[in-house]
Amino acid sequence: MKTIIIQKPGEVQIIETPMPEPKEGEALLKILRGGICGSDLGTYRGTFAYASYPRIPGHEFSAQIEKLNGDASSYGLREGMIVTCNPYFNCGKCYSCERGLVNCCEHNETLGAQRDGAFSEYITMPFERIYDGQGLDPAELAAIEPFCISYHGTVTRGKVKAGDKVLVIGAGTIGALAAVAAKSQGATVYIADVAQKKIDYAVQNFGLDGGIYNNGEGFVEKCQSVTDGKGFDVAIEAVGLPSTFQNAIDVAAFGGRVVLIGVGKKNLDFNFTLLQKKELNVFGSRNALKQDFLNLINLVKSGKVNLKKAITNTYRFDDAATAFADFAAHGADMLKVEIDFTA
Repeated sequence: MKTIIIQKPGEVQIIETPMPEPKEGEALLKILRGGICGSDLGTYRGTFAYASYPRIPGHEFSAQIEKLNGDASSYGLREGMIVTCNPYFNCGKCYSCERGLVNCCEHNETLGAQRDGAFSEYITMPFERIYDGQGLDPAELAAIEPFCISYHGTVTRGKVKAGDKVLVIGAGTIGALAAVAAKSQGATVYIADVAQKKIDYAVQNFGLDGGIYNNGEGFVEKCQSVTDGKGFDVAIEAVGLPSTFQNAIDVAAFGGRVVLIGVGKKNLDFNFTLLQKKELNVFGSRNALKQDFLNLINLVKSGKVNLKKAITNTYRFDDAATAFADFAAHGADMLKVEIDFTA
């Protein structure tokens, strides 16, 4: 079968690899759609904190069940079903796993990051990680995983609720979908970015309440202006840079909540007494939980959220190298980039 591999930063190839064979309790899946995550792009660029090479990328995907090795009836699975999967493999033995915090397992291995990913014609997955797509279009279903990352940070960790005034810093896919998640809870939501085009796209397509251009000049003052000097109840960082994490701390209201979703490799030197002075609640957010996947599949199925609006570019499987190169060069003009494995 054919497989996409990042041999080293800047080098994507399609190679021949052996067909996988599902073990007992696993399914053979035919990949239909795959989304290029920011972490995949970071691996391509050589900037992702967890990258090693060579690496098969991909953990956002939809697939069709080709073969079940064992009785999957208790999981509601059947051959031919269109599904998505939980790509975060936890060890089951560490203190986090013992407490049910499997999303932040101390030895987590995410597909496409710490272990080879899903960007092949076929992969195998354990039954317990496969979720019924409930009839969603494969393109939309492949975007459920990044929506889960955003939802987990915004709702599960940040506890965004109706009446909150929320700022999401970063208008990439994760940031835009974090804003969508916040709106789904009834919050007033603003989004900030260095790219005005991305701000405009998010505001216009996802019904947000406004955008704030973050060009480094007067950003805090702009945020104070739209909150009547109060600051934001929740500030969500979805970039992964020291400056944007500092932005989130600066614009959060006294007694507010700051959520860090972005992943970076650089340090931040800041006056930590500001956390005490404001009595801020600061949360890290990593991966997502099974319930996040199930909740969001149902939310999208209900028609309340249209994930297709997040998909701005689609490439054929054989054009994977072009997809990565284009995304790296023109990221400011793209949101979710998907690869069609059936084309």
